[in-house]
Amino acid sequence: MTVTIQFLGGAGTVTGSKYLVRHGSQQLLVDCGLFQGYKALRLRNRAPLPVASAQIGAVVLTHAHLDHSGHLPLLVREGFRGQVWCTHATRDLCEILLPDSAHLQEEDAAHANRHGYSRHHPALPLYTVADARKALSHLRAQPFGQPWEPLPGWRVQLFRAGHILGAAQVLVEVGGRRILFSGDLGRADDLMMRPPDPPPQADAVVVESTYGNRQHPDTDLIEELAPLLARVAARGGTAVVPVFAVGRAQALLHAIAQLKRQRRLPAALPVYLDSPMAIHATALLERHLEEHRLSLEAIHAMTRDVTAVMSPEDSQAIAHQRGPKVILAGSGMATGGRVLHHLKLYLGDRRHMVILTGYQAPGTRGDALQRGAASLRIHGEDWPVRAEVAQLRSASAHADAEGLLAWQRTIPNPPRQTFVVHGEPDAADALRCRIERELKRTALVPEHGAVWEVA
Repeated sequence: MTVTIQFLGGAGTVTGSKYLVRHGSQQLLVDCGLFQGYKALRLRNRAPLPVASAQIGAVVLTHAHLDHSGHLPLLVREGFRGQVWCTHATRDLCEILLPDSAHLQEEDAAHANRHGYSRHHPALPLYTVADARKALSHLRAQPFGQPWEPLPGWRVQLFRAGHILGAAQVLVEVGGRRILFSGDLGRADDLMMRPPDPPPQADAVVVESTYGNRQHPDTDLIEELAPLLARVAARGGTAVVPVFAVGRAQALLHAIAQLKRQRRLPAALPVYLDSPMAIHATALLERHLEEHRLSLEAIHAMTRDVTAVMSPEDSQAIAHQRGPKVILAGSGMATGGRVLHHLKLYLGDRRHMVILTGYQAPGTRGDALQRGAASLRIHGEDWPVRAEVAQLRSASAHADAEGLLAWQRTIPNPPRQTFVVHGEPDAADALRCRIERELKRTALVPEHGAVWEVA
């Protein structure tokens, strides 16, 4: 019997990662992510999968970011009855991210219904908090390096990928084939996370390409952030920083703490972490010390002078705080969440600054700001952009093109097939070309929905 992979997401785009592995009558899904960005992509979230959810035997997650895990509540609601396997830290993070994602969708739908700007009557969330909590009951944690059988005759093993807490490379063995999924690979020089484990031997490799056509700058996050925050503080402005609640928020808190310790920023500069999800995720650093570089002392230092904002009322009250300040708020691409309310308040004034902290998927508000948009559409209205917009180039938690190639060079015995995924078309094809030219390996960029046999 043949082994095939069907690319149900993360093909031709950075979001929506879903890879269906079939052998005989059994099917295993690696990642179950949400599509983000352009409306044409987001509409896929509401479209049924080409396979019945009840026919999928198990799911394995590479990590907890919503573009890899955020479709799980829908999968379960549509009839999935199996187990969702992941690392311990990924399970802990999903317990935070999935209900929060559902809560934000419920809030956005309610806001749209109150103000009448949705084309749908009534506007409905993609899934509810109850759906998310039901999905969490399917999670099963597995340690790194210890193989197990998620389905009869299938063997899976997880290896550290860096990137964020719990992120894993996934090795699937079935039908005499070994398939390695990179997940999102971290950087060897990451400010917080430890580097990825060396990859195991595999017949086929499915590798991400988010930064497949780019190289990270030599400047580190602390050095790049310092002049931006110093400049906005000097003019009495507010820095609005859209952040990914897991990974990016913690790296920025650590960088700001270091800058204050070095007296390169005023010690009294107010910093607000306006994301309950990021607050809870930060607390997990102490539970998983083995996965990152920070000491307990460094973790305590990064939160000591930060105001953690939990309630919507306290979030709104930030606006009444005069003088310079820094607001870290979700979401990282400004697709939803509390950062939208801060953007509406501060975008129109040149004293203020918006700091984008990583990859901005095409079609998101973050991408529009990055491209110099004169206005930004939020909650059915257009808001003028007069604030300074800055893009951090050093904050990414993804390996760049050189890092992706370096990881592939260390795979024992070159794989017979390499599938390049989780990248925009130009980035994915650039990495494909380099794999073929420099590594002398067969590589291809699969199309959405394509099915390939594992040789």
